[in-house]
Amino acid sequence: MNVSAVGVALDDVKTLKRMGSEMRNIEIKVAEAPDRAVLFKLLELYQHDLSDIWDQDVDASGDYGYSLDAFFTEQTHRAYLFTVNTNYAGCALVNGSTRFQHNEHWMAQFFVMKKYRGMGVDQTAARHIFDRIRGRWEVGQVTGNTVALAFWTKIISEYTANQFISEALNNTAWVGTLQTFDNTAPVGHRTVTGKLAG
Repeated sequence: MNVSAVGVALDDVKTLKRMGSEMRNIEIKVAEAPDRAVLFKLLELYQHDLSDIWDQDVDASGDYGYSLDAFFTEQTHRAYLFTVNTNYAGCALVNGSTRFQHNEHWMAQFFVMKKYRGMGVDQTAARHIFDRIRGRWEVGQVTGNTVALAFWTKIISEYTANQFISEALNNTAWVGTLQTFDNTAPVGHRTVTGKLAG
């Protein structure tokens, strides 16, 4: 089994974190076909959370209706579920729809339910996903999502030892902030050059 430097099993993460007097078991797992309905519902909550900055409307059934087909059929698409003490706490979607062709992985969606924020679920999940998927990454935050911008700047800075590029864009590729990094090589053996565009 593949194990990270801090002893967290990468194939089936179970991290115990003490919050006050209570132990919380945080697990990150790949979503499979039987998990599709749960993943869909979590994404509905996520889209509602962002409805003030993500311009979208529900359909005739009252759903935002995030399309998930590719995440269960395409090798370039991956879906993850987060649990705390076996209770669903969030999800993430990764695909290859990068804004710049030379990059490989795009953090399409990342969500932690409000009840479980501040417990380390988000940090554990982000690091786990980055460790599992090596290559040239892009992570973006739309204009106005200041909470996400602060979170991802901190996580990526720590994860890469500041070996990443962050740039504000306002063009057809992206409107907001975009971070890029390459985690193919170990930290300390990576190079960062140039800008995202141009």
